[in-house]
Amino acid sequence: MHRRDFLRLTALTPLAALSSHIVAGTMARDVTIDRQPDGKPHRFDLSAQHFLLDGKPFQIRSGEMHPIRIPAEYWRHRIRMAKAMGLNTIAVYLMWNALESEPGVFDLKTGRRDFVRFIELCQQEGMWVYLRPGPYVCAEWDFGGLPPYLLRQPDICVRTWSNPHYAQAVGRYLDAIAPAIAPLMAKRGGPILMMQIENEYASFGHDLSYLEQLRTMWRERGIDGPFSISDGLAQIQKQRTYLPGAALGLDGDTDFAAAQAIAGEAPVWVGEGYPGWLTHWGDKDFQRGDYVDTLRRLLEQGRSFNLYVVHGGTNFGFGAGANASNDYSKFEPVITSYDYGAPIDERGEATPDYHRFRKLLAAHASPLPAIPTAPAAIRFAAIVPAAYASLWDNLPAPKTVKRPQANELLFAQDHGMVLYRRTIPSAAAALTLDGVRDYATVFHDGHYVDYVSRVQHARLRPGNRVDLPATDDGEASQLDILVDSFGHVGYGQAMADRKGIVGGIRLGNEAVEDWNVYSLPLDERFIRRLKPLLGEPSRQGIFFKAVLKLDRLGDSYIDMSGWAKGYLWVNGQLLGRYWNLGPQQRLYCPASWFRHGDNELLIFDLHMTVAAPMHGATTLHG
Repeated sequence: MHRRDFLRLTALTPLAALSSHIVAGTMARDVTIDRQPDGKPHRFDLSAQHFLLDGKPFQIRSGEMHPIRIPAEYWRHRIRMAKAMGLNTIAVYLMWNALESEPGVFDLKTGRRDFVRFIELCQQEGMWVYLRPGPYVCAEWDFGGLPPYLLRQPDICVRTWSNPHYAQAVGRYLDAIAPAIAPLMAKRGGPILMMQIENEYASFGHDLSYLEQLRTMWRERGIDGPFSISDGLAQIQKQRTYLPGAALGLDGDTDFAAAQAIAGEAPVWVGEGYPGWLTHWGDKDFQRGDYVDTLRRLLEQGRSFNLYVVHGGTNFGFGAGANASNDYSKFEPVITSYDYGAPIDERGEATPDYHRFRKLLAAHASPLPAIPTAPAAIRFAAIVPAAYASLWDNLPAPKTVKRPQANELLFAQDHGMVLYRRTIPSAAAALTLDGVRDYATVFHDGHYVDYVSRVQHARLRPGNRVDLPATDDGEASQLDILVDSFGHVGYGQAMADRKGIVGGIRLGNEAVEDWNVYSLPLDERFIRRLKPLLGEPSRQGIFFKAVLKLDRLGDSYIDMSGWAKGYLWVNGQLLGRYWNLGPQQRLYCPASWFRHGDNELLIFDLHMTVAAPMHGATTLHG
């Protein structure tokens, strides 16, 4: 069983099975919860199995949210929502790959990347911070937060110091962010109480020196803790990767007595408690959780906890990650929404769980602030886009390769698509595509034939074989294989999940070599340079465009249920992926990405040649 699945089952286990675990190792009841960051230095210690703030026991009541998944103009609102629910701390992941796009090219300041501003807003709103900067975070984010440029190295191994490319990149990352983090630590007047070393390492490896070296590297850069680790209890017991002296966060577990036997005098807490769960493409419905009884018992025992997540947000752009078995099979890409069934939904509204949790938390806290009003939401009537551009009219110069190669190795391309093209004999033949990552559409002399999907699902055709027809005139024909990608796997051992075609291509039993390969990254530069259609589209691979007129702005969910599979941009901003496989059929667009008057909606669909209507709704699902 994948540990991700195991954690979900643990999180949803009836309380009766957990109660004996929670009672064991009960915390003192005279804990402090109301002291807030005030710009003055504070001492936060791990001592006698407690968290101590200025020498007094302190209960962390944390809820997780990730600034990269939230429009920056809504940061303060989401923080206030967490505070009004009764929390005193915000847990924050930093996604390394959102901060360093290319080796040495960092952006810590623009838009949703400005994590310093987010942490400062937490302090302004009277909230402490539990910082989780990686380098690996998982988070169902692309490549677990690691930069995909690492996959351009053929021999890369991640999460180990034995690989010099990885070690050098981690050092560069810490060099970039440590100077920004250090002044924000509580001992220097900031709101950061504690910082996590890596994430869920026991679910990947067993080299304790890896964690020890990471802690040393932070200390060398002026950050001396306190530190924590977070993982499944069974994994830590098996791998023996508890970092001595660190707080031990349990992910999806409440057996505090067993964990305390490992942590000694360091505190044990719920590093990740799951009020909801992630959703993959092809799931029957959006995942939900039930954490009320577990939260009630944690509060009764004075236990510290972190709700993962209190607010999920959105995997904008190419941010959504994926899961797979350690042999790269059973590939499961994450949907664009990261609603997660969280107490605060994707666009910032309080859910029924929010009110249930708030009632519990209010019974163990001073009077709570009023719940902030949710941002305005708008609907808009159905509009029908028009065909705008053909992918086939916008191909760049190709590279010639003998055999297929991964996108990262061939083009240094992290996301988007590639096209494989060559001429083949005219006779009918069976085309076999090995190692498609992750979805290929096949064309024969410009005519769509079929698709191959790495995702296995009852509603998708199985296998990797496509039967090609013979040409009528007996002449050689053109074979096109267009390969789209999902996010890189970000959990477990399948951490070299390169994209494109990573195996061979065969016609019958013969390997096919000597290909022209075209890089189609779907990045801003590629989209900006699209040449419009000169006539009617004749084959799949069309960009469609619509103009949406708005006289009032608000958040909206753009309903794509009439479309097949592709990408949606609003005024140049990539909302993310859609797929009629579901369950997600609507993509969230924040109000700030719209504008008064004309708005440009651009759609690329892998299968549609005729546009379908699209409309605006106010909820993720009907």
